[in-house]
Amino acid sequence: MHAPPVIRSVSPAVAHARQQAGARLIDVRAAHERALGMAQHALGIARDALAQTLATDAPDPNTELVLICQRGMRSQQCAQALAALGYRNLASVEGGTEAWQAAGLPMCKPDIDPDFSERYSRHLRLPEVGLDGQKALEAARVLVVGAGGLGSPAAYYLAAAGVGSLRIADDDVVDRSNLQRQILHTNDRVGQPKVASAAHTLSALNPRTRIEAICERVTAANIERLLDGVDVVLDGGDNFPVRYLLNDACVQLRKPLVYGAVHRFEGQLSVFDAGRQRGLAPCYRCMFPEPPPAEAAPNCAEAGVLGVLPGVIGLLQATEVLKLLLGLGTPLTGRILQFDALGMLFREFRVSADPACPVCAPDRAFLGYVDEAAYCAGDGNG
Repeated sequence: MHAPPVIRSVSPAVAHARQQAGARLIDVRAAHERALGMAQHALGIARDALAQTLATDAPDPNTELVLICQRGMRSQQCAQALAALGYRNLASVEGGTEAWQAAGLPMCKPDIDPDFSERYSRHLRLPEVGLDGQKALEAARVLVVGAGGLGSPAAYYLAAAGVGSLRIADDDVVDRSNLQRQILHTNDRVGQPKVASAAHTLSALNPRTRIEAICERVTAANIERLLDGVDVVLDGGDNFPVRYLLNDACVQLRKPLVYGAVHRFEGQLSVFDAGRQRGLAPCYRCMFPEPPPAEAAPNCAEAGVLGVLPGVIGLLQATEVLKLLLGLGTPLTGRILQFDALGMLFREFRVSADPACPVCAPDRAFLGYVDEAAYCAGDGNG
């Protein structure tokens, strides 16, 4: 067996000099890594495409190629692979891009502003997100219904993640009893509209995120206006009439709905996407055809809730929203995830589409939104 060829290692300064003398400097990192910055005038070719690209762009095996990666290991491996293909004038940059930047040599970045690059650098390092994914998040619009226990942590992390527009609907004001769990609000904002308090907090966290503060109760009269133009709806309420209204509107308007609920020490969440998957994915009514009587489903003000519980469920809801926006992983469609805080247990249950569902069955015509006053349920938002 032949020993692998010995590849010259050169310092960033020598690599820069060779580049100026005509050598080709090639950054072999993936595109999401190069989005964080690369050596100026380097040619970006990911290692998987390197051999095929060079066969066209640099067919002469004597072409001087200087390879650079993040720290120097991958560029060595790529150079060895090219040597095996017959390339004879190869070098690898010691310490890679990190050493190049530390040496003060010229860098360039894609056409993105420095705030974007620095703020979302950890997302840009994820190949599953990268520059394209982060731009998709920045172009997205999410409706968060409720700026309370569930909406607070969900909106906080969606804004931090770079969702471009958050439309937050809530007609309530901040009460001192909210502060135990509704982390968007502070003591000095007691009495202020929750959406105004939420906008203040979220804008301070990430001024790139546009906050549409809608100080209105969700009703049949405004539900379609609230859903207009949004990509995903997050149910952050504790209000059965609004929950059914949201479900029906999301089915009718083909919007995915990320559902969450909390009670005392337990919570649950799911993704209802029946509007886009009629007959395949269930809606909220498939699981709960009718709302329970008020005495069977007291709200947080009546039954109490462990302060951290909405944080757990709200963050899981935000996770599902990001997955939907990025097209990553497997959403909770057709599954109910239940969380028992006292036992620290997660349980999952399957839910199927009800072929007789009055809202999402494929052969059912939409009969309009039911007046929320017809339901008997608690009020509030966690």
